[in-house]
Amino acid sequence: MEKNLDFYNSDGRMEFDLNCIREIDCIMVDKVYAQCQDRECFSSIEAQISDTFETIRFRPGFIVPGTLVVSDLPDRPHFRRVRFTLRIPYEIIMQDGTIKEENLPDIQEDIVMFIPDARDEFQFNIVVETSSQILGQPIITGENITFAVGIFIIIKVVGKVQLLIPTFGFCPEPPPCIEFAAENICDGFDVHPFPVFFPLQYEDIFADD
Repeated sequence: MEKNLDFYNSDGRMEFDLNCIREIDCIMVDKVYAQCQDRECFSSIEAQISDTFETIRFRPGFIVPGTLVVSDLPDRPHFRRVRFTLRIPYEIIMQDGTIKEENLPDIQEDIVMFIPDARDEFQFNIVVETSSQILGQPIITGENITFAVGIFIIIKVVGKVQLLIPTFGFCPEPPPCIEFAAENICDGFDVHPFPVFFPLQYEDIFADD
């Protein structure tokens, strides 16, 4: 068997030459048939805290089970009305390591998306991705914390299909791992300039006088 090409450069990144395409392969992939973006902003989220606050960490948003409803639009072939409840968990992390889990207020989505007609056995999935960001500085009052959050949302219609694509063959062996080495404070000390050990003489200080 012919050895696989090595696509890795000295930095461990992959580089490709399109002239080295070997064959055409048929693969199974999740194809995005349609997608759209949305955003939501909550100006005042309140939660209780029990210790000194450190940070807030958001988790991926998800469609609440049982809330997704996809219905036909009689006057728009190949388009569907998509409704669901989006929930985004978040964690309040205290300085002592305590983690309090909460959810942002549920977001109700009611949109129209391209979902083409297909055989009964073909399944489209509605997939969501979220990116949540703290806006401004959280305000702490006693045992309560108040903060604002902006949320970017991407909603996708995904279906598993076969795609014919050009390939470079199987992936080559990966480059060796880089071992972690803790920094030594003494590294580089050998090249430090040697200090002046003795006080300067009059002639050294006033040499140009």
